[in-house]
Amino acid sequence: MARIMVDEGFCKGCGLCVDACPVHIIELDHARMTPKGYHPAHCVDEDRCTGCTSCALMCPDVAITVER
Repeated sequence: MARIMVDEGFCKGCGLCVDACPVHIIELDHARMTPKGYHPAHCVDEDRCTGCTSCALMCPDVAITVER
């Protein structure tokens, strides 16, 4: 099972990871804001994560780490 970790200090809520996820389990958290004023990305269902790392590869700020 893979695990997605988002460093909210770097995430600017651009949504590129949301579009890149083939199983559609990443969303922007509109209920929260980072100290910089962005809605951070988060995984909504880690059990479905395939560990493909598409989200991490698309992240322009290197805010996502995928553990397999």
